[in-house]
Amino acid sequence: MRRLSLLLLIFISLTASAQKIKNSYIGNDGFSIKTQAFMGFYIDQSSNLENIHPNAPTGFNLGVEFKSYQQQPWLQYHNNPTYGFGLSYIDFGAPEVMGHAIAFYPYVNLNVVRLKHFETKIKLATGLGVVSRHWYSHPEDIDHEDYNAPSNNTTFSTYLNAYLSAGLNLNFPITRNFAFNTEFGFFHMSNGKTSVPNRGINTFYGGVGFIASVNPEEEVEPIQFPDLPYRWSLNITGSAGKMHLDREDKHKFLIATFHAGAVYNINNWYGVGPGVDVFFNDNVNVNSKNGFYCTKKLDGSEMEYTFTDKLRVGISFNNEFQFGRLTAMLDWGIYVVNPSRNYYQSYNGGEVYKEIKRPVLYKCKDVGVDDGWNYIRFGAKFRVWDNLYIQALAKNHLHICEYIEFGVGYTIPFISKSKRNDEKIIFHNHKNWWKNY
Repeated sequence: MRRLSLLLLIFISLTASAQKIKNSYIGNDGFSIKTQAFMGFYIDQSSNLENIHPNAPTGFNLGVEFKSYQQQPWLQYHNNPTYGFGLSYIDFGAPEVMGHAIAFYPYVNLNVVRLKHFETKIKLATGLGVVSRHWYSHPEDIDHEDYNAPSNNTTFSTYLNAYLSAGLNLNFPITRNFAFNTEFGFFHMSNGKTSVPNRGINTFYGGVGFIASVNPEEEVEPIQFPDLPYRWSLNITGSAGKMHLDREDKHKFLIATFHAGAVYNINNWYGVGPGVDVFFNDNVNVNSKNGFYCTKKLDGSEMEYTFTDKLRVGISFNNEFQFGRLTAMLDWGIYVVNPSRNYYQSYNGGEVYKEIKRPVLYKCKDVGVDDGWNYIRFGAKFRVWDNLYIQALAKNHLHICEYIEFGVGYTIPFISKSKRNDEKIIFHNHKNWWKNY
């Protein structure tokens, strides 16, 4: 409590400074400074957190937010959200083992309720987090006989990790330029099996703080934008990465994905449609020490996995949430071709399972022992030029991450003839594309 009180005093002084600054400006709110202290609790205790017995995670969030002036189409389509950049400090509650973290992330606040003295916003954020302590920062941990000993940090194995957060903001404006803020949310941090151990953290938190607004010198006239000039589009993406499965194994296996998906834009910011995914995972390999797949045949000879055994083909239901150049993606799919489902070692004491032939839809013994018949992919893509984009996605089986992939792709919009220019397809992503309508 003493620590939280100190943080609140710091935040009050920061917001008071911002309040003084705003007196030299006139006009609409230009940007806001948000300061917030938080405390949370760990959702799952599957890692060695039970042995470490950490205190409740605490910290503070700092943010610079910008008001929507409807100068970009996506701001109008999303009912004038605020957006900004955040910096979070996190104390994991066990300084000697888990240390601390700093996370940096862009975020957007989507308006739900807007009244004179009450606002509700949904906050979405994704970025990077740097931790001060991890498995390899304790040399004695690498060969430690007891993997779950309280002195070991199996939560992180790399300094750099992915940071994901979502929350509900409740704002109570006191004056035009000052508001009391509360936030209830969730954040996750891990490296997505780029290196292990990789237990990661999942945390619910609650925070309180203040928002002080600073004004610009001039008014800005909103722009009225037309609807997107197309309904259907086709995404073609190639991506790759590496995954690590056992802390004693130096092998990092190649993973790759080819995705083709059609998207029907229900409105200007949300689209759905079917997709086809082809996955390659070199982890289906006798050189892996994680014991995931069989290494011996029924006759005792060594398994020989072919290129085909390492392939999976799935059909997926794709969802896209568009925020200008940035698009958030959430896909759910079913494997229709999955040779490796017959090779899980844990089912029959190390013998090849292939001779029994599991069906396409089968009962999963346990996530982490076998992958199951369906998958989830979520992440984001960023348009860098016309319809060319880069992306980062995490592929999961239920709540267990299989790997993180990075790729490049292209979107082909199917413009209706009535909205084409000189019979050529108009790529809506051209700068100021709306001026053609």
